[in-house]
Amino acid sequence: MSEVLVVTSKVKKIVKEKGGMNTSAATIEILSKAVEKLCLKGVENAKADGRKTVMDRDIIIDHI
Repeated sequence: MSEVLVVTSKVKKIVKEKGGMNTSAATIEILSKAVEKLCLKGVENAKADGRKTVMDRDIIIDHI
């Protein structure tokens, strides 16, 4: 498993509160991978724009 980039307890809490379900470890892993990819894409977009700061506009989430 790679580095966890999401707060596991917070993810489990929202899944439990909103859906009454449990959360598997694989769910935390895939969410962390998604966050990592979003961050890396944000870095790429900021660099392409000549900036050293990743901004909200650099993070593009097209399926939400």
